[in-house]
Amino acid sequence: MPINCDERKEPRSRLEAQIRLILCGIPGEVEGLEGAAAWPSHGAEEGDVDYLYREQALLVRDDDVERVKARLPVRELEHENNVRGLTRLEIVDAKQSVDGLCAQADAIFGEGVVTPDHVFYLVTGTACAAEEPEAVSASADPDPEVSEERCDGRGVRIAVLDGGWLPQATEQHYWLGGVNGESEDPASGDPPRIVAYSGHGTFVAGVARTMAPRADVWVGKTFTKIGAVYESDLVKQVSDVIVKCGVHVISLSFGANTRKDIASLGFDVVGERLRSHPHVALVAAAGNDGSNRRFWPAAFGWAVGVGALNANWRHRADFSNYGPWVDIYAPGERLVNAFANGEYECTEPPHVGEKRKFHGMARWSGTSFSTPLVAGLIAARMSETGETGPQAAQALVARAQAQAIHGVGPVIFPGQACDDRSEHCCHVRCHDCSCPCCARCCRHPGACR
Repeated sequence: MPINCDERKEPRSRLEAQIRLILCGIPGEVEGLEGAAAWPSHGAEEGDVDYLYREQALLVRDDDVERVKARLPVRELEHENNVRGLTRLEIVDAKQSVDGLCAQADAIFGEGVVTPDHVFYLVTGTACAAEEPEAVSASADPDPEVSEERCDGRGVRIAVLDGGWLPQATEQHYWLGGVNGESEDPASGDPPRIVAYSGHGTFVAGVARTMAPRADVWVGKTFTKIGAVYESDLVKQVSDVIVKCGVHVISLSFGANTRKDIASLGFDVVGERLRSHPHVALVAAAGNDGSNRRFWPAAFGWAVGVGALNANWRHRADFSNYGPWVDIYAPGERLVNAFANGEYECTEPPHVGEKRKFHGMARWSGTSFSTPLVAGLIAARMSETGETGPQAAQALVARAQAQAIHGVGPVIFPGQACDDRSEHCCHVRCHDCSCPCCARCCRHPGACR
């Protein structure tokens, strides 16, 4: 049976909780993503969701519209987020399913000509966050700490496409001075409480700023619905940022699995935009399903796909996706940075209903956060070397490959943006470190064993 949004039963798994949040929202507080569905329809209950999609909708390239319309029961649909290169089609026969018509199209035109309009979601464990945010003291320092390197990101513009920006964070946290973006209201309901994924964009911006404290960081409000948005709408927003905003680095803490793991048609169009703007680097989260299944857009060759290291920086985080399509791994477990103020109620087992009080800081995990760490390192390197975004990204990936950890892959750490900084030889956290150079590179060398 598919999820029934009228039922108020407690979810049996984190996957079911996450899918229910996207499809149904939080009753009395925020609506789910209208028209969203899971394939197969019973997958959330059985712990096996292939992909999320928009009901009665298909995507095709502009050049394929007429031949697809001639063979399938669909019509072209105009909408406010139309983007050149991609067309959304509406299924006119209500008896036809998205997956069924995609299968027909595969047989007629070949795979990938017609795809679902997939749901893309913020990746902060299964089907989204590695865990819900944990409260920490308002006076807590960010972790990783704010870089004091000479390469500080000045003159480089980073765009964070996420859930929006909490303006009060600028006053509360010194490392966020000058950051701006499209404002979000983190609270909803009566009494008001922090809604799931609120503060996510601010946390991401904070992580980027710790690596590049002088970079110009702008946070877009790409996700207005509990961390999820349709591919056809998202592509327009990403394309506009590439073309209109003068950015050098784009940090995307979201993605999706797709039908039959075929490359996202919408983000294939984004890749074409990037070829016309070769100075822009796009960094994308590898996802938090603990899987080697390709996750888009991180799996594209033109993107820097970022996985997460665990809290001691020696191993891949259990939640992180992995595989040869992941370009680089960076710290992403139990990071501390800026968050919203207020009360938050957990929606995922085993903490459903637990209330947590936040004072502007949080501890959070996910490839959502290893991604802006890498974006910040790219920006920091650019400010010293004068390289373009892709050149700086390629140099950091090469460095990560040179110091790859067996069983993990290419790894990069805070403090490794600048060239030839051999004094930064610590490659694990001080309290776990047996490296003899700790006395030179740890802030608190006495913590080393």
